Amino acid sequence: MSAHCQLTGAEPGFGNNISHSHRRTSRRFDPNIQHKRYWLPSEGRNVRLTLSTKAIKTVDAIGIEAAVARIRARGVKV
Repeated sequence: MSAHCQLTGAEPGFGNNISHSHRRTSRRFDPNIQHKRYWLPSEGRNVRLTLSTKAIKTVDAIGIEAAVARIRARGVKV
């Protein structure tokens, strides 16, 4: 599964784990990605989106129609 948010574009960040002896090993900071299904009344169908938890709150605030419009403006297929 790709850890990318369709609405905000959040993607993994990369960095290092640092041990007690200060040895560094690579690590990955993944966003909190969830799959969420919404009813899209204008198209009469459900859409399944891959969203970060921040984006889920954004959808709750602006509505699913506006959120889908933003996703399509980014060039992501819904």
